[in-house]
Amino acid sequence: MRYPASEKLEIIRIVEQSHLPAKRTLDQLGIARRTFYRWYDRYLEGGPEALEDRPSAPSRVWNRIPREIHDQIIELAVHFTDEKRYFVSESTVYRLLKAHDLITSPAYVVIKAADAFHTKTARPNEMWQTDFTYFKIIGWGWLYLSTALDDFSRYIIAWKLCTNMRAEDVTDTLDLALAASGCDHATVLHKPRLLSDNGPSYIAGELAEYIEANKMSHVCGAPMHGAQSPRGGRPPSRSSGRSAGSGSKEFRPVWREVADQRDHGELFLITENGENSPQTLSHPR
Repeated sequence: MRYPASEKLEIIRIVEQSHLPAKRTLDQLGIARRTFYRWYDRYLEGGPEALEDRPSAPSRVWNRIPREIHDQIIELAVHFTDEKRYFVSESTVYRLLKAHDLITSPAYVVIKAADAFHTKTARPNEMWQTDFTYFKIIGWGWLYLSTALDDFSRYIIAWKLCTNMRAEDVTDTLDLALAASGCDHATVLHKPRLLSDNGPSYIAGELAEYIEANKMSHVCGAPMHGAQSPRGGRPPSRSSGRSAGSGSKEFRPVWREVADQRDHGELFLITENGENSPQTLSHPR
């Protein structure tokens, strides 16, 4: 949910003037602490005006022609129409220029997906892969499993079952991964590099701020890239059979809805050997 600047400022005032701790106040307001403190940092740096939503459109387009060239083209078109008293359509101009080889055909470059990532990892926690897996629960809807997988060991370091695919869900998964791997408190020379696709949650500004704050780096791979696809010679993420994340100790899950628990709104994690996970995943209302 997007809040206008006025509501953000009102929430900041409520938290500042509340006699309760900030965490309890934010819990009652239903605002995530990370979101609130991001607003608060902007407010302290730039005042109430900084709380306005930032435009998502890029400030500079790489192929935009310079202003003076733009004006010359407009002047030429107007001059020709006014002086010659003759109108020529865009398609006619293009056809004439094309016939005299004055328009260069675009150079098509065929790019083939690599069989493996060009920079191979040599140690654990050097690079983590993250993605969402979709699960359609019959008679209920969709759930999304966010995972963080170590590229070198192929272990699932952490996972989180989500009802959305937001940048906040990605950062929560990374929080679990940093805690499980010890990288949140250990002194290391290089924090893990994150590899993901170009999904909206992975190119969001909130994730970029999180990556920068935790001194990590981020690289986006192309779809079906060797480092993200099982065809690259590496087994898929669930073939390792072990998980260092929260929840089940095995990561070979088969999601099934238990019929007799449907009324209670609960889902069980059933491993491939048929045993129930020690925890149940509550159906969010």
